Amino acid sequence: MINEQLQADVVAELFWDPKVRIQRLAVAADAGTVTLRGTVDTFRAKREAGKAAGRVYGVTQVHNELDVWLLDDSKRDNAELRGDVLQALMLDGLIPTTVDARARNGFVTLSGTADWHCQRDEAEVVAASVPGVTAVQNHIRLTPAPDTGDAKKDISEAFRRNASLDADRLSIDTTCYGRVALTGTVSSWAEHDEAVAAAWSAPGITEVDDQILVAY
Repeated sequence: MINEQLQADVVAELFWDPKVRIQRLAVAADAGTVTLRGTVDTFRAKREAGKAAGRVYGVTQVHNELDVWLLDDSKRDNAELRGDVLQALMLDGLIPTTVDARARNGFVTLSGTADWHCQRDEAEVVAASVPGVTAVQNHIRLTPAPDTGDAKKDISEAFRRNASLDADRLSIDTTCYGRVALTGTVSSWAEHDEAVAAAWSAPGITEVDDQILVAY
């Protein structure tokens, strides 16, 4: 009965979110793990569907297996699609000019460098929103300036300040330069995302090893 209720809640949330336009949908729930199958008309809709499912109380993991099916008039040739993606990246002031893109049959590959994870993530969001994109592979490398601060202390303080997080249930380990490991438990997938985002915001971080468990 618990799985059936979680499944129903996820379906309701997907149809509640106006950013999610699903053509065909099948949702499976098993002990907190939700699997999405079906078709959407844009890659952005696929991303938004995964976020919507993760917001639902009781969800601990989301497998997003939605397929992006473009209508014939939405399909673009490689050069045109690459040009539109590059223009969209250029118009976003957060994304550095060191980011490049390639396109092949709707599949966009991002490359180049960025200083911050938020810039790398923004580039993926922008590319996903371009009409004709069916998938995005993000190969942007982080090359932040060396940081002389205490990343563990900075992240701990960020956890403490965040009203959405219970900092006492989370642990931080900076095993080597640029890498941080997060462990502990949180009470929702949204809280998990808040913790990971806070860790990425620390200066000098190039990798976050996410070992946080979601436990209701």
